[in-house]
Amino acid sequence: MRLTAPPARETGRRDAEGMAVASFVTGLAGLLVLNLILGPTAIVLAALALRRGTLRRFRAHLGLVLGVADLLVLGVLTLVHGTTPWVVWSR
Repeated sequence: MRLTAPPARETGRRDAEGMAVASFVTGLAGLLVLNLILGPTAIVLAALALRRGTLRRFRAHLGLVLGVADLLVLGVLTLVHGTTPWVVWSR
């Protein structure tokens, strides 16, 4: 006796679409806060969504670009202040 239904084929695609949206949201939020954590998260989610064949390819690509931009913002802040940004806040 089975207690659950077998997974549908569309489950993987729906997950990939959710990953594309999550990639975009984390990349956008990472521009403002926690860019060291949210940037790589956006990149990984975008790569997984694209690999699984999401229908929201533009949003996944945008999440990928925003994730890279998060890391670039962190690098620029580090260069400008001469130290990591979270140390600057402690002064």
